[in-house]
Amino acid sequence: MSKFIYRIKKYYLFNATIYKSTGSWYMAKDENGHVWRCRIKGKMKIDHAITSTNPIAVGDIVSAAVEDEKENTAIISKVQARKNYIIRTSPHNRNQKHIIASNLDQAILIGSIKNPRTSLGFIDRFLITAEMYDVPPIIVINKMDLLDEDDKATLQLYKDIYETIGYKVYAVSAQENIGMDVIQHLIDGKQTLFTGHSGVGKSTIINQLLPQLDLRTKEVSDWSGKGMHTTTYAEMFDLPTSGAIIDTPGIRELGIVEMKKAEVGGYYPEIKAHAADCKYNNCMHINEPKCAVLIAVENGEISPERMESYIKVMDTIDDKDY
Repeated sequence: MSKFIYRIKKYYLFNATIYKSTGSWYMAKDENGHVWRCRIKGKMKIDHAITSTNPIAVGDIVSAAVEDEKENTAIISKVQARKNYIIRTSPHNRNQKHIIASNLDQAILIGSIKNPRTSLGFIDRFLITAEMYDVPPIIVINKMDLLDEDDKATLQLYKDIYETIGYKVYAVSAQENIGMDVIQHLIDGKQTLFTGHSGVGKSTIINQLLPQLDLRTKEVSDWSGKGMHTTTYAEMFDLPTSGAIIDTPGIRELGIVEMKKAEVGGYYPEIKAHAADCKYNNCMHINEPKCAVLIAVENGEISPERMESYIKVMDTIDDKDY
């Protein structure tokens, strides 16, 4: 019997990682790989200031006490401090926050140019959120087998915009098993969040990486052109060697939360690089005189698409909320 199991039997306490959250119950795996069904009872200590609609998220490390060893049930008493997390506005209330996942080594945004189109604005909001919460982001464009010449030009535009400012962009086809070896290499040994719109092929990609899961997939809706939801809650799956994938429900909108207008430019690497040269220290880069960022746009050093995205994000933020 391992020292770890002995410690559980003696003190009925252990640490575990949350793998699935389904309402009031959580699936957690302890350091020996044993799976527990956990719930919260009474007051729970959280070692972080964030408040959200879900006090416990997939990826969290929790302290728990055994409730019924035969039934493999336990009571969560504490959530350990998170090294990082990805957050969004709650799908049920835009004034509340929802943690998608925590303790991530990286986050991969799955997008597509066709059926459905992932907008530059959606990608930018994802990148801002990842930058804000210290999660290294990667962009993967799926369904490259569907692209005609115009679509390929759009794909190249996406790559030019994001690779120029330092982000990794990969084009794959999960359906045709093209480029999946690159994704496998990227995730090996790391805890990786997979996210994106419904219908972009996220579940198909994960099925290629972990075929034993056989995740349910559904085609894009004919009448709306939008993907149909197939995943209803976040769940983590271990990789065969080391590392794990966190699958998430498809996201229609990714609102920016916990951010003031003055902070937005700091999460655009190219804007941040020029902002120090602006005439005014509090320049918002909208229409101020001698704004180095706007000059950089005119000179072709910052893409107009990214600047347009920046202005749209600024328009959605109300500093009165903070």
